[in-house]
Amino acid sequence: MGVVCLCGVRVGLDGVAAVRENQEVTFVGESGTRRGTLTYTADVCSQDLESSFVTITFDQTSSETPDRSFTETSTSITSVTCNQEGVNCVITVMGTMNVNGVTRTFTAVFRDTNNPNAMDDVQSFVITGFFSQQGASPVPGGSIVNQGCQETV
Repeated sequence: MGVVCLCGVRVGLDGVAAVRENQEVTFVGESGTRRGTLTYTADVCSQDLESSFVTITFDQTSSETPDRSFTETSTSITSVTCNQEGVNCVITVMGTMNVNGVTRTFTAVFRDTNNPNAMDDVQSFVITGFFSQQGASPVPGGSIVNQGCQETV
């Protein structure tokens, strides 16, 4: 983004894809879970929320019908907070997405592990009234990169 970012995150943009296969998810109004591949992309900076974005893709691999595969991109980012946890950084991003013509809020929690040999983690991703991943989603190390974790914004 060209801005010194005091708190933010880049996900799946720095040469390492943030992908989790065989992840269980739930959809509001449906019983049970579905399995599929989750792909996350984000470029969020507290100094430039207007240009920031988060995208989530779910490609259903289980056999339930109808197929609930989707891709959603944020329409706005309303807040980002960064919390140092030891040598790691947890970044919480909140905003809105337009899902099937309905504006819904979302909360995504990303954990950048400061160990190049360890997995990073999407601790949770919830689109209110629509979707929730079940449990944390480990993703390849280096796929989540915090952009300044020295302060909470």
